[in-house]
Amino acid sequence: MSAVLLFWSLLASQFMLLCAMLCALYRLVSGPRAQDRVLAMDALYVCAMLLLLTFGIRTGTNIYFEAALTIALLGFVSTVAMAKFLMRGEVIE
Repeated sequence: MSAVLLFWSLLASQFMLLCAMLCALYRLVSGPRAQDRVLAMDALYVCAMLLLLTFGIRTGTNIYFEAALTIALLGFVSTVAMAKFLMRGEVIE
């Protein structure tokens, strides 16, 4: 019973994360301001990271967790760089 419940809950969470990624992609394309696009990019990388984590749980391999960690680190750095660029107009001082 618990394996079947885990399978269906992971499948449902992957579907919901895919829907969230589509909504973030829509906001990324049609965002009226740059701040909206940065926020959509942030939501997109978080959803992608969580989707990889659910794939890792479903398959039981460690490569998905390492890829999710890489996405999290690069996504955080890019969000900070974009926020600094929007605030000051330059990234490197």
